Amino acid sequence: MNLWLRLLLVVVAALRGRRLHPIAEASRIGFRVMPHDLDVSLHMNNGRYWTLMDLGRVDLMIRTGLWKAIRRHGWVPIVSAGKIRFRREMRAFRRFRLETRIVAWSEAWVVVEHRVVTRGRDGGEILSAIALVRAGLYDRREKAFVPVSRLFAEVGVPETAAPAMTPEVAAFIAAEDALRAAG
Repeated sequence: MNLWLRLLLVVVAALRGRRLHPIAEASRIGFRVMPHDLDVSLHMNNGRYWTLMDLGRVDLMIRTGLWKAIRRHGWVPIVSAGKIRFRREMRAFRRFRLETRIVAWSEAWVVVEHRVVTRGRDGGEILSAIALVRAGLYDRREKAFVPVSRLFAEVGVPETAAPAMTPEVAAFIAAEDALRAAG
C-alpha cells in the first residue's frame, strides 16, 4: 500500500509541477527512507531503489508531456536493461533526492540516468547510488518500438542529434548488447 501512496503523491505533484524539457532538464523528487524500505541489514533494500527509480521516470514522463502521448497512442513504456552502483548505504528516515534525466538515445531507445543524492553532515552532497536504464516506448498496434524522433516530436522537441555517449553509458550499452547476443 505504501508504494501506491508514493505513486499517487508523485503523480499529483508531477501534474502540478512545471513542465520539463526532456533533454535539458532533470526530474528531481525528494523522499525519505521509511522503515518499510529497509532490508534485514537495516538499510534501504536494493529492490526499493529500482522501485523509486520507476517513480522518477513517471515524474519525468508526466512533466515533459510524454505521458499524454503515451496514453493517446496506447504506447507502453518498456525497460530493457538496468545497471546500478551502490555507493553509500541509506538508513531509516534519511532524506534523499532522486534525480532522473535522459543522457543518451538511439533510434528506438533512451538511456535514463538516476542519481540518489543525500546530504552529508557538512551539508555537501553525497552520491548514494547511480543507475542507468535503457528504455523505450512500444507500440502494440504497430508491433514495434516508437522511434525516439517521434517521441521527441510529441513533446515539441525538434529532431536532435544524440550527444556523444559518455564512457560509462557506452560500456552499459555494450554490456547489454553482449547479453542480448549471448541468448
